[in-house]
Amino acid sequence: MVFARPRQAMTAATAMLADGRGPYETSIAHQAIGILRREFGDLDAAIRELRQAVRLARRSGSPDREADVLATLGIALLQHGRTRPGLSALDTAAALAGGTTRARVLFRRAGARWILGRHGEALDDLEIAAPALLGAGDTVWAARALTLRGHVRLARGSVALADEDFRVAQRMFATTSQEHDSVVAIQNRGVVAFRAGDLPAALDLLDEADRGFQALGTPMFDLAADRCAVLLAAGLARDALEQADGALGHLARLRGQATMRAELLLIAARAALLAGDPGTARARAGEARALFAGQRRAWWAAHAQLILIQTALTEATAPIGRTAGGGAVSGSSAGQSDGGMGSGGGVVSARSLGEAGRLAARLATLGSPEVWQAHLLAGRTALVLGRAREADHHLAEAARARHRGPATARAGGWLAEALRAAAAGRPRRLLYACRAGLALIEEHRLAFGSSELRALATAHGAELVTLAQRHWLRAGRPRHLLAWTERWRATSLEVPPVRPPDDHWLLAQLAALRETDHLLGRARSEGSSSAATLERDRDRLEARVRAATLRVRGAGARDDDPGPGGRRLLAAIGGGRLVELVVVDGVLYALLCGDGRVRRFTVGPAAAAVTEIEFARSRLRRLAYQDRTAPQELARLGARLERALLGPVATRLGNERQSGGPLVVVPPSTLHGAPWGLLPALRRRAFSVAPSAAAWLRARTAVPPADGGVVLVRGPGVANADGEVRSIAELYAEAAGPATVLADGSATAQGVLAAIDGCRLAHLAAHGTFRADSPLFSSLLLDDGPLTVYDLERLRRAPYRLVLSSCDSGQVAAVGADEVLGPATALLRLGTAGIVASVVPVNDEAAVPVMVALHDGLRRGLSLAEALCAARGDDVSFIAIGAG
Repeated sequence: MVFARPRQAMTAATAMLADGRGPYETSIAHQAIGILRREFGDLDAAIRELRQAVRLARRSGSPDREADVLATLGIALLQHGRTRPGLSALDTAAALAGGTTRARVLFRRAGARWILGRHGEALDDLEIAAPALLGAGDTVWAARALTLRGHVRLARGSVALADEDFRVAQRMFATTSQEHDSVVAIQNRGVVAFRAGDLPAALDLLDEADRGFQALGTPMFDLAADRCAVLLAAGLARDALEQADGALGHLARLRGQATMRAELLLIAARAALLAGDPGTARARAGEARALFAGQRRAWWAAHAQLILIQTALTEATAPIGRTAGGGAVSGSSAGQSDGGMGSGGGVVSARSLGEAGRLAARLATLGSPEVWQAHLLAGRTALVLGRAREADHHLAEAARARHRGPATARAGGWLAEALRAAAAGRPRRLLYACRAGLALIEEHRLAFGSSELRALATAHGAELVTLAQRHWLRAGRPRHLLAWTERWRATSLEVPPVRPPDDHWLLAQLAALRETDHLLGRARSEGSSSAATLERDRDRLEARVRAATLRVRGAGARDDDPGPGGRRLLAAIGGGRLVELVVVDGVLYALLCGDGRVRRFTVGPAAAAVTEIEFARSRLRRLAYQDRTAPQELARLGARLERALLGPVATRLGNERQSGGPLVVVPPSTLHGAPWGLLPALRRRAFSVAPSAAAWLRARTAVPPADGGVVLVRGPGVANADGEVRSIAELYAEAAGPATVLADGSATAQGVLAAIDGCRLAHLAAHGTFRADSPLFSSLLLDDGPLTVYDLERLRRAPYRLVLSSCDSGQVAAVGADEVLGPATALLRLGTAGIVASVVPVNDEAAVPVMVALHDGLRRGLSLAEALCAARGDDVSFIAIGAG
């Protein structure tokens, strides 16, 4: 009853003790209470109960009873971090017991050996225990033994065999009343799905298990560890770190298992490293290693050491780049034979190389599937030190991972092969390895329906792309540099969109989120004490919506268009100009496309460009709230920004008479927030900005709907929006078909989504909020609350053209390798041809004539870029995105 019905078990055990029964039955009662205390985290109390149970069992004169309790005590001591006495208790129990009891004891000892990372010894015990339990018809314990064997096999990398064990165990538990074990089986299937690379299925199964454990009232900290591992694989490192730290806090409050604390610390360390926080990673991994060493858990201690070495190399070298295996950084500069200075300023020494090499050997001895990561670390370190032979040896060992395991691990093997080829000066092999690694990550990415996960997953391929870019940069081949840049830029826009499931539960959560946000805004404005509670409710609802969309599966195939070949792109540009900005090793380059050729120019440090964007945005934010702008200050700001972003290309853009074609800027994700209209070379030109050249080509071929109309939306509380919408409506009233206007209570989320679905042109004058922390919760405020990106992704057909007249409506967040997330990119992915939006705060009063003039130009047949250029005047807030 302990696991299936814990509350009833405690009541029954307490009643048995109150009845004053004999030592045999009383021993059982104390043992049950001890297990309950252990499972709910109070190990000190558990050990006291179990020691009493052992004393009573001895008095009963039953060796099997004593052995059974000793085995339970051994597990509790082990979880408390007292490894030697725990193993001693288990060994004594195995010697005392006979028959089925001995098989149960061997199962427990196998569990202890699994916890300690002694997988071969664990399998030895299970090969005896499992058949004996099956032969005795002991269904529950036999199923538990198969479950444990599945975990051991999983730790050794045998995913298919582990899956078979878990499936058989689940079928066996289904014939019993063991609800807890049945839920554990669901959790285990989630772990197998994760190991197999099916992350949406893993998240779905782990969420199902979480609901089951909550219903049983049983805290399961290993479930938190499993969820963190899946989040890490999905690229959600910050989420994983927060969840691991939350579980650690909960475990500490319950005075829980020291063994689980160490495992959660290891997960937190890995998450911190991937989240770009090496200091936290070092602290967590160091504490985990100390705990594992004290618990005599060599397998786990070796993995904590792996994180520590990865962190040291991360801090010593730059630029930082996440590997497919989740850890180290690139470093190929040669150093001295006994020590090299990493480009990040830290020292990489021969000692570091020796530690990484010894760790690789240790992990291989322990049978760890992550041994390739240690070899990759050693190979990188040898490259920094200029030790070519040692680097080649370790990278060749790491490259073996490309033939087995989940997609991200195999991609890590191809990364090792690419680094090896680069060091040996074998460009063909280098490019082959990069293509193969990216193809694996692309396959992995296609499983995701969530646009967030698709974007984040590209981080696994960032270094492969950089290696290829570096090669073509040195080779002086700008067309190839363009092709490889496009291969991994804004790729989440290339995959067919997957709408969130049209279920009533998710719709209800989105509606509740809008209502809560509406009430929160009112509570804050009134200074109400309910604001804190409402904020917690909003966070909870956001978490539910996000979790539901993360579980959505992908369509499983890319768009028919694989991206722009050089000829096709140049043909579309014609005499115009497309400027693709590329960052390689911290330097910003401009690839100027037009007149049938691609030319490369060096602009300058990428960090300087980011600094200038931040400075310009801060000044424009202040100027937006002044009655009159200062033309001279705008000119100075624009000139500074132009030098940092375009450099020598600014004078090579020609003019509209000379070019006779489009002018397009394609920045990397980190530079998308620039106020491009401020640049002197662009300020009086019709230009558009696109996330990638491929995205621009797709938008350019979008076909306007034959039956779509014009929809104008006015949200609540926007100064001058009434006059703006009324004036625009009058323009279209003069045309053949009047515009649909939603305002004054009719501008609800459901009403707006229904109206703009498939329309020719939508104009939304509503307050916007950009959420850099969670860009898909960026929103527009409507009459019934915020309309989020999650809502927009439910559209069956995106509006052909869209105008967003609110502040910062064109803002996006840089995620993954070179991906962008935000309202504008969500609509481009759904099929919108072009968007006009602001990238800085807008002066509401000054924006009205710009918007009216923009629509007048559209009504006369101009493109979005042309209409905005004609309407802009002195405004620098708005840009045209896409090609509409």
